[in-house]
Amino acid sequence: AQYPSNWELSTARANSVLKLLLDLGFPPFRLSAAGYGEFYPLAEGDTDEVFEQNRRIELKLTSR
Repeated sequence: AQYPSNWELSTARANSVLKLLLDLGFPPFRLSAAGYGEFYPLAEGDTDEVFEQNRRIELKLTSR
């Protein structure tokens, strides 16, 4: 398997969004990526619907 765990898969997803933002011109010192795997679900369970709900990207915007 390309991603041996959900943690690695979620981190790869986060990194792909980070790369897109870099390509769009966002300054790298303003960005970070994190993957949480199965540790912060929106919904509990093991159905396809639950997996779809938990398969997400979250963006957090802050000002400094």
